[in-house]
Amino acid sequence: MNSKPSVVGAGIISSIGTSWVESYHALRSAQSGIGPLSVLNSVNTNKFQVGEVKLSNEELAYRVGSKTSIPRTALLGIHAAKEAYLHSGIRNINYWRVGIVSSTTGGGMDKSEQFYPAFMEDISKGRLRDIVNHTHGSSTEIIAEALGIKDFISTINISGSSSSIIYAARLIKHNKLDVVFAGGTDALTNFALNGYAALKVLDQNPCRPFDMQRNGLNLGEGAAYVVLVSDRVLEEEGIVPLANLAGYASIRSDADCTSLSLETNYCFTAMRDALKIANLNKHDVNYINLHGEGSIINDFYEGDAVNNLFSESNIRLSSTKSFTGHTQGACCSVEAIISLMSLKHECIFPNLRCVQPIPEIGTTLQQKFVEEKVNNVMVNGINLDGNYSSIIFSK
Repeated sequence: MNSKPSVVGAGIISSIGTSWVESYHALRSAQSGIGPLSVLNSVNTNKFQVGEVKLSNEELAYRVGSKTSIPRTALLGIHAAKEAYLHSGIRNINYWRVGIVSSTTGGGMDKSEQFYPAFMEDISKGRLRDIVNHTHGSSTEIIAEALGIKDFISTINISGSSSSIIYAARLIKHNKLDVVFAGGTDALTNFALNGYAALKVLDQNPCRPFDMQRNGLNLGEGAAYVVLVSDRVLEEEGIVPLANLAGYASIRSDADCTSLSLETNYCFTAMRDALKIANLNKHDVNYINLHGEGSIINDFYEGDAVNNLFSESNIRLSSTKSFTGHTQGACCSVEAIISLMSLKHECIFPNLRCVQPIPEIGTTLQQKFVEEKVNNVMVNGINLDGNYSSIIFSK
């Protein structure tokens, strides 16, 4: 069997909203979620702008019916995955072989950070329950338990890539599972914020992807999941899909993104291969939700790839990280769902704060919200360790 994956449900939570509806309205009205840090007690609290979910752990736990003792990463993930399930229209999920593939970089790091200050002063102090769920896989297991998923549970420890969605698609294609929740979740932590600050890639102001004066990214948090299903599920459940996952490609480079070469542009290769698998040409793609995080190197590299592959095509381009920030392990899933909104509502979302686009990408960056026909959308991902991905959703 070689079933083509379809998207039947989507859930999202980020700094611009706690649902599909809230997020869509924020995007439509150009309301960015980038702002001052308030959740963390950090030496960088007043230094950097972030994309922060405006809910406390207690509020998140209440919404999803869970305990406040579990990591924020898991709470965000449950919130998004439950929305995806609710919107999927699947009536008898226990009848199917169901799995989850989730991407995260922080796991339960937020709880561990609460444990260690007291422990370092006195080894008899600190609540051990705060480090029980430290590992990356633990957050996925907590989300799976909340949804009753038992057949297959997998965690991908990666940021900025669509690997979880691609992996899920292959599980369905090769008849290993019938239904897969695929996406990612990450919370803001001192570990991540201080780490990115040490790399000197954070902007102290709201980020400006692809702008000549860009100065780095804004770190964000959030979660997003799609529900992918086989043709058999569509038929027997009588569901009309949101979209088809028409094409996807993931390229692994030996070099990380700090040593990129235009002679071997793997972002170009990923987009080209995704088009080939989808049996589309460059003129068929209406919109690309770019990885575009605002960093000097990545934006230059991606812009060059897009300009070379899609030259002379009337394509719309934008990076919605200008709304949400870089949501780490959740970013490609967040942007995948935003791209599904583009398909569903037939619209293009703007690339905020880009006054003078870099010449490598040309002058086609979307400056404002527009309504127009959209049949095929592409989502790009670039990982710090050298993983490049592109996925294509089609009506």
